[in-house]
Amino acid sequence: MNTKLIGGILLVSGTTIGAAMLALPVATGQAGFIPSFLLLAICWIYMTYTAFLILEANLWMEPDTNLITMARHTLGSWGAGLSWITYLFLLYSLTTAYIAVCIPIFVDIGQSCFKLTISHWIGALPLILVLGYFVYRGTESVDYLNRLLMTGLIMAYLAMTFLLAPHIQPTKFLHIEWSYLLLATSIIVTSFGFHIIIPTLTTYFKRDVPQIKKAILMGSIIPFIIYGLWEMLALGIIPLHGEHGIVAGYLHGIDGTRLLASTLHQSSITVIARFFSFFAIITSFLGVSLSLSDFLSDGLKIKKNQAGKLLLYLLTFLPPLLFTFICPRAFLTALEYAGAYGVMMLLGLLPPLIVWSGRYKKKYQSPFTAPGGKCSLVLTIVFALIFIGLEIANSAGWLNPFITS
Repeated sequence: MNTKLIGGILLVSGTTIGAAMLALPVATGQAGFIPSFLLLAICWIYMTYTAFLILEANLWMEPDTNLITMARHTLGSWGAGLSWITYLFLLYSLTTAYIAVCIPIFVDIGQSCFKLTISHWIGALPLILVLGYFVYRGTESVDYLNRLLMTGLIMAYLAMTFLLAPHIQPTKFLHIEWSYLLLATSIIVTSFGFHIIIPTLTTYFKRDVPQIKKAILMGSIIPFIIYGLWEMLALGIIPLHGEHGIVAGYLHGIDGTRLLASTLHQSSITVIARFFSFFAIITSFLGVSLSLSDFLSDGLKIKKNQAGKLLLYLLTFLPPLLFTFICPRAFLTALEYAGAYGVMMLLGLLPPLIVWSGRYKKKYQSPFTAPGGKCSLVLTIVFALIFIGLEIANSAGWLNPFITS
């Protein structure tokens, strides 16, 4: 395996693994490990297939063509408009989620390390001012910082796996409640959203289709394995009920690492869990907020001079920050909406529509054709609509009679 392929695989994996991983145990725990793992596998297969659809469409276009341009060329102005709105909604939702989950971490650091009792407003400042400054500076500054943070993330994950494994209680895996999977689909789907980098991969590999296919497939398998191990560790340790249980975490928007630390009461695990949470959130926050800033700059035609960068800074961080303090469950709520309406619209529904139009109406030719033909495209569209419908029904409370009390 050459170093370039390894780099492509890590690019896919690094884009995939992020803060949504922290929410997986809380979102899936009420269903149990076995149902959650099966849904995880289904969502991985689905999202990998839609990634191959985007690859096919991307190979029709000029290099560095993004999803919005693909939609414009195949679906027309309505497709481009839908892509633009959905993309903006997704990035704002994810930025909100990362701000919301980061605030308690900085509050805890202030209390445990400096014996300071600080408000949530103050807890938001390190994220917005310090890390936001790197986003303000641009891609190169974020890139250097992100390399250091990714190294820390890998080390913290390995250390946490080593420390948590002896505490697993296999009997907890016997809990099965299939109906609670209805609450978990959107967050699991969000955990596999790496599609935005496919145009980058196409350029990186100089349109070498076999190499790109390997990078997508192998790069998505790594997060699937990591997520599966993470679910096994968390759901094998955290109780379902109680003050620090799965149900309490779901109701109050508490992520899995904080529940683990509260359950085991071991200082080493608490420290490692905090580091893991910090690195997972910050790496995701930097990438998403930088993408949001660039997207706003391009979409609103804001020049990146000093005044323009300040305006972009405010537009990027102020709306998510306000929503975080309005909604107590902002972390889980934002991830749920990002998964249902952002990821599923942009990365689940649009790719098969784009490929259908380009392949069968406009007769575009590509060196790669995603497998399955019309039948697979129809099933992919139906699957996306079901996911979106489930989230609408859940938000409206229509699923409550079907979920075990």
